[in-house]
Amino acid sequence: MKTIDYIPTSKIERATKLVQTGAKVGVNYLKYYGEKMVNSDLTRDKLNEDNAEDIYDGLKSLKGSALKVAQMLSMDKSFLPQAYVEKFSLSQFSVPPLSAPLVLKTFKNNFGKTPYEIFDEFNANSVNAASIGQVHLAVKNGKKLAVKIQYPGVANSISSDLALVKPIAIRMFNLQGKDSDKYFKEVEDKLIEETNYLLELKQSQEVAEACQKIENLLFPNYYPKFSSEKIITMDWMQGIHLSEFTAKNDNQEIADKVGQALWDFYMYQIHILKKVHADPHPGNFLVNDVNQLVALDFGCMKQIPNEFYMPYFELINKQVIDNKKLFSQKLFELEILRVDDSKEEVKYFTQMFYDLLSLFTKPFQTETFDFSDAAFFESIAQLGERFSKDTNLRKMNGNRGSKHFIYMNRTFFGLYNLMFDLKTKIVVNQYQKYN
Repeated sequence: MKTIDYIPTSKIERATKLVQTGAKVGVNYLKYYGEKMVNSDLTRDKLNEDNAEDIYDGLKSLKGSALKVAQMLSMDKSFLPQAYVEKFSLSQFSVPPLSAPLVLKTFKNNFGKTPYEIFDEFNANSVNAASIGQVHLAVKNGKKLAVKIQYPGVANSISSDLALVKPIAIRMFNLQGKDSDKYFKEVEDKLIEETNYLLELKQSQEVAEACQKIENLLFPNYYPKFSSEKIITMDWMQGIHLSEFTAKNDNQEIADKVGQALWDFYMYQIHILKKVHADPHPGNFLVNDVNQLVALDFGCMKQIPNEFYMPYFELINKQVIDNKKLFSQKLFELEILRVDDSKEEVKYFTQMFYDLLSLFTKPFQTETFDFSDAAFFESIAQLGERFSKDTNLRKMNGNRGSKHFIYMNRTFFGLYNLMFDLKTKIVVNQYQKYN
């Protein structure tokens, strides 16, 4: 794969790149509508492919928060055209890496030494490149290490990148008024946290220590001596990415073993630690040769405050969902319903979230749940399609829900997709035995 010698870091450079990308997408639409006039049967498939290609090409050269948005979108399989899912999923663990000179310069800036002076062996060619950093293989005292290096300028460009994306997001989600700022602030704060590798080091060690008791789940050891704000060093873990594993595995017993470890890991974090790994995509998990799950990359951790946790998980209870008074009370507590809503808005959003929660909480309504159930995920896709075509929704104020929904919903949406890919059947509350 071609390497990158330079990443645009100034606001003007990055804005220019995004404008150029937008112009390419505009040309694609003109081309599509021109061909549609000649061929009325033309589908949007080619348009989606061209747009996905151009958007991804623009974002991958910017890296950082711009590429992270693509990564988050790639998990949204039920709401995005397949062309976007396929292309954006590359941002999870397959993007052009930094060139060797840029890698050496990063080491010099952080340690005052080259990696060759720190490690016994160091491969200057990246083995894995993603949205915020890339991984290199090193050896120290006969031990294989994974060294993650952050891309230059990523931390400083987050606020300006999001400022460029904000007007588009406001239009897409019909956000109105100053209240929408809380959502952008939540994303900005989390992305800034992800660029602090010293914080990630601390979080990684804490999660590994707390969750090591979970069966069939492994974590690397981390090395503070060889880590800094822009570089983090850990054990080199053997295994294949979860997406590679799911593509080739045909053994249901193994799928259930891996899926149970993944589910227990998330339920234990959410319900016991009240802090969760909010980046559940295949690039953050490996499966080793004895079918154990390896969890990596704890840069994005979401603290779950009790005032959100309580009403959020009370809505898992079918009796609460079906009790009109209680259900309405929880919707107000979670800021889904607002005191300034019209009667029409109260009625609309109450019904909308009743339909959503009745479906999304199904895995919690029984002792076991089969995530290979295609009908469950087809229902999610149909619900997404229904809302995307609902003209009433576009007229409503889109500022709905606590800011904590952003990363909690992302966590569950990503987890459900991983479980579906695994085609796994799990025991829902098994995590409780580790408490």
